Amino acid sequence: MNRREAISHLSLLSTAVLSAKDAFSLPTKSNYSIGACDWSLRLNCNPEAFDYAKKIGLEGVQVSYNSKTDENYLSRFESQQAILAASKRTGVKIASLAIGMLNEVPLKSEAKTVDWISGSIDAAKALGTNVILLAFFGNGDLRKDDAGKKVVIERLKPLTAKAEKQGIILGIESYLSAPEHIEIIEAVGSPNLQVYYDPRNSADAGYDIFQEIPLLGKRKLICEIHLKDNEFMLGQGTMDWPRIKGLLDESGYKGWAQIEWSQPKGKSVDETYPQNVSYAKKIFG
Repeated sequence: MNRREAISHLSLLSTAVLSAKDAFSLPTKSNYSIGACDWSLRLNCNPEAFDYAKKIGLEGVQVSYNSKTDENYLSRFESQQAILAASKRTGVKIASLAIGMLNEVPLKSEAKTVDWISGSIDAAKALGTNVILLAFFGNGDLRKDDAGKKVVIERLKPLTAKAEKQGIILGIESYLSAPEHIEIIEAVGSPNLQVYYDPRNSADAGYDIFQEIPLLGKRKLICEIHLKDNEFMLGQGTMDWPRIKGLLDESGYKGWAQIEWSQPKGKSVDETYPQNVSYAKKIFG
């Protein structure tokens, strides 16, 4: 090998080493995007939730479909346009929708809730998001309520058919166990019905979340997750978030992690949420 060839080979080797170094130093894309529920920010059905979300470093907002004072908020064109404008102005995404009002006006007993869910599917499509949380707490609790479950299953069948056509996922959030959720999903018979998983709710209901996450995860039934620890700030309560993340990672979950509540009594959103966001990004970011 002459001198010119040696210099050429050395140059190529140096370039390869530098390229390999750069490849190893490139940041990896997280499987999670961090958002928060608009009701936890005390700004439900309010475009200002996006401005506050930007202020504290959130990537998205989970938007309420309706409220006690406005049952059809997101079905109206002007409301949709206000939310879209807020998202565009701030760069904060519309992460998903939620119908928390189902806790007070249950799907199992109130026929008008079928129209709410149908309207939320149209709203989600118009807003460019694809997950809708359906809440089953309070008056809507399905534990030990076989009759209520049957009504919910029958009402969800045509709704999930509509959701399939529009590419929308309906996520059940409840105090039911993972096997009970699976029973409902199988009875409805739609891939667009999944579980909106909240580890804190499941732990409070007495279930082993470290068995539930793999069970739901291997079936790809977790559509989105909540991060909360009730009256403790994230990282200061009893939830083992690093272990939870590890199990979610093993299941292949990718999507939104929405901060909900995690606010000690007497503390304001301003006092707690910047720190909650920081912790969520540290663990899930």
